[in-house]
Amino acid sequence: GLEFLSGYLVEESLSVDNLFVFLLLFDYFQVPLEAQKRVLQWGFLGALASRGLFIGVGSVAIQQFKPVNLVFAGILIYSSLKLLLDGEEETEDLNENPVVQFASRYIETTDKYDGSNFFTTLEDGKKVATPLFLALVCIEISDVLFAVDSVPAVFGVTKDPVIVFTSNMFAILGLRSLYTVLSAAVQDLEYLQPSVAIILGFVGIKLVAEYVGYDIDTIQSLAVILGTLGTGIGASLIKNAQNEKIES
Repeated sequence: GLEFLSGYLVEESLSVDNLFVFLLLFDYFQVPLEAQKRVLQWGFLGALASRGLFIGVGSVAIQQFKPVNLVFAGILIYSSLKLLLDGEEETEDLNENPVVQFASRYIETTDKYDGSNFFTTLEDGKKVATPLFLALVCIEISDVLFAVDSVPAVFGVTKDPVIVFTSNMFAILGLRSLYTVLSAAVQDLEYLQPSVAIILGFVGIKLVAEYVGYDIDTIQSLAVILGTLGTGIGASLIKNAQNEKIES
């Protein structure tokens, strides 16, 4: 139970970045509100398949080749330092995003929507993809890229592939069902990103420690994860309250 909760919290905190990507993509492709739900539903099914594959391969690799833990640790520590050192992120221009450029280059699309359909038939009888399908492809590719961080992070908390998979799925499902509400709230949490970076660094160090024979138990890991997230959220709320007082 504690391993699941730890894995769930790690995945939930790391998946926050997904919210911003979804909003940027929906805005870029001007996806109608009523069609966004369908993209998220199919996106979840895609995440189910890609995360399942990642987790299956990762589980076998860890069991058969212990140094894989060091590879995972390196990915997490690098991601942690990158988040901490990059500072405040600028709004991304999706015209220059490699994922969007790749999908746009290789998928023949029309610039018009056809309700919630991913494909439509033109007047000459030719069947092409709608911008809705292009948005879905970009979301799926982005999710695979996010999995490079999140799957090793949860493996750093537990080696049980069932717990890794279920905690991933519950976290992703929860975020995607409430993404519009959560994305607006998360933008006001200034210290959430540094908190996530610290958690990534901690899990990376935990993997290295386990490799050299020092185990950090689940209760200790959960305490660090909860404490770090709580501190980041609490500090953000306090700063927001202070700013509101100054403005008023």
